[in-house]
Amino acid sequence: MVNKKKGIGGQALVLPLLLGMLCACGHTTENQEKTVHTVVLVMPQAEGGRTVGTLSGVVCDAREVSLGFKTPGQLSRVLVREGDAVRKGQLVAVLDDADYRLGVEALQVQCEQLRREVGRMKQLYDSKSLSGNDYDKAVSGLRQLEVQLRTQQHKLDYTRLYAPADGIVRAVDFEPSEMVDAGTPVIVLMERGRQEVEVALPQQLYDRLDDLSDICCHSSALPGGRMPMRVSSVVPKADGSQLYQARLVFDGQSGGRLAAGMNVTVAYHLSDSMAQMRFLLPSHAVFQDKGETCVWTVDDDTVVHRTPVDVASLDGKGNAVVRAGLKGGERVVRAGVGMLRGGERVHVAGEVSETNVGGLL
Repeated sequence: MVNKKKGIGGQALVLPLLLGMLCACGHTTENQEKTVHTVVLVMPQAEGGRTVGTLSGVVCDAREVSLGFKTPGQLSRVLVREGDAVRKGQLVAVLDDADYRLGVEALQVQCEQLRREVGRMKQLYDSKSLSGNDYDKAVSGLRQLEVQLRTQQHKLDYTRLYAPADGIVRAVDFEPSEMVDAGTPVIVLMERGRQEVEVALPQQLYDRLDDLSDICCHSSALPGGRMPMRVSSVVPKADGSQLYQARLVFDGQSGGRLAAGMNVTVAYHLSDSMAQMRFLLPSHAVFQDKGETCVWTVDDDTVVHRTPVDVASLDGKGNAVVRAGLKGGERVVRAGVGMLRGGERVHVAGEVSETNVGGLL
C-alpha cells in the first residue's frame, strides 16, 4: 500500500512539471516570432545600356611608303640599309646621271645660241627690217627650247632620291649597278611616329559602328598604360572568317613606344539607347529560392518582400548585373539576407549614403 501511494504521488508531481515546461516552450516560440531582424539596405545603381568589350589588335605603321625614281636609269649608290632610321629630306639613293648631265649641257648651249639670235632679230624688228611674223617665230622657238631645258634639268634632279618623311627603312629592293624603271619601288620606308592599330570586327560590331565609344588602347609601352583611339577606316568586306578589318588611330597623339607588330588590347564601350536599364547590386544581396533568383526589398513600412530578378552576369568588381525585375527605386537588403522571411517587419541599420549609391564602395 505504501508503494502504490508513492507511485500516485510521483505522478501528481510530474504532471504540473510537464505543464510548466510546455508553457515555457510556448513563451519561447512566441518570443522568437516577435524577434525583429536587423538588415542593411542598398539602392540599385543604374548601369544603363552600355556593354564593355575588348578586341585583340596589332600595331602597324600609319603609312608605308614605297620610294622610286621618277626617271629610269642605272642605280649608282644606295645610301641606306634595312633597319636604318632616316630623316625627312635625307638622300637615300642616286642614279647614274652622266647622260642626263650631258643632255642638260647640250640644251644650255642651244638656248644660249638662240637667245643671242633672238636678241639680234629684235634689233632688226625694232628698226622695221624684220617682219613681226619672223620675230614671233624666233621667240616661240626660244621658249620651247627653254621648256626642254627645264624638263631635262628635272630629269637630272630626279636621279637623286630623298626620304619624304622620318621613318625606318623596311626593305631595299635593288643593288647598285641594277637598272630601274621610273616608278619602280627601290626602298620601302615605314613612317615613324604615326602608328595605327589593326583589329578584326565581328559582324555585330560592324553593324553598330556608330554605337562604339570610349575606344582605348592598352599596352605597357604607352604612357600611363592606355591611350584613347578612334576608328580611322573599315574595309566594307568580310574576310573568310566573317570579320571586318578596321584601322584605329590615336586620338590626337602619337603611339608612344609602340612598334610595328606589337600585340595590344583595345577596350571599347557599346552604347545602346534602346537597351533596358540595368542595375548593379552586391552579389551577396541575391539569393536562390525555389529555382528563382531573388532579392529582398523593403517597403516604407519596413516589411520585406521577395522580389524575383533576372541577373545577366557579374561585372569586374563582383557585382550582380540585374537586367530585369527592378525599377531603380527599391531598397534592397544587402546584409542579413539568409535569416529573412517574406512579410516580416525588419529593423533597418542606418541609411544609404548619398555618396555611395548602390553601396558598391
